[in-house]
Amino acid sequence: MGVRSFPPFLFTFLRQTTAGLLLTGYLVFVLRIQWPSRNHILRQVIGGFLLITLGNGLVSWASMYVPSSVSAIICSAMPVWVIVINLSVNRTELPNLMIIVGVIAGIFGIMMVFSEHLADFSDPKYFTGIVLVFISTMAWATASFMMKKSNQNVNPFLNAGLQMFFGGLFCLPISLIFDNYSVMSWSTDTIYPLIYLVLIGSVAAQAMYSYTLSQLPLTIASMYSYINPLVAVILGSLVLSEKLNGKIAIAILITVSGIYLVNRGYYRLTKQKA
Repeated sequence: MGVRSFPPFLFTFLRQTTAGLLLTGYLVFVLRIQWPSRNHILRQVIGGFLLITLGNGLVSWASMYVPSSVSAIICSAMPVWVIVINLSVNRTELPNLMIIVGVIAGIFGIMMVFSEHLADFSDPKYFTGIVLVFISTMAWATASFMMKKSNQNVNPFLNAGLQMFFGGLFCLPISLIFDNYSVMSWSTDTIYPLIYLVLIGSVAAQAMYSYTLSQLPLTIASMYSYINPLVAVILGSLVLSEKLNGKIAIAILITVSGIYLVNRGYYRLTKQKA
């Protein structure tokens, strides 16, 4: 019994609330970090809902029906959503040629991946899963933009702990509505991945992302998503026997290259403005 057969929202609840309690508890009770204001906590509640509940929870649910490689390629477009949000706020910044070419290349690459799974779209759950992955990516980008603007003067690791706790907490009522508890089974195949994801995938990764977000421009911080498709495709093929062929490999390269062009184009745009 693997993680994929464990109720996804329940798994996200257990993973993220545990990670949030561990990180927040360590910072507050061991390192004596000052507790933030009520308004700041409220911002972390909103950030946690977008980053964790939607950003992680929806992808976890979608992973039951959508190959991890496809999910990762969609999620790799997160920097594009960041730029779209930023351009919508700063309407004087018009996209340059590099951004336009990058967006077109990224869309073409994603369409190449989808062309390998056209038959799967006849399954309503697959189609719903694809839509949810897109929503989760936009939610993560929106939250990252908001957190970058508002989380300037508080410990970024405390921010991460609070976001994981509250974001995971929101997953519990969703789990009670949508999860199928008949598939739930506690075994080493479930417990070991849960421990790994709590300590590495949540405490370490989320804390590092929050810190990176506080130290670097948002477009640079979001570049981590370039690596996800490569890792997901390789592991998906080796561990989950997911489809991997030359066409998919080329599609990944085109998609990642397109997103890189978008980021470089935006970098040049901001540099010219400065």
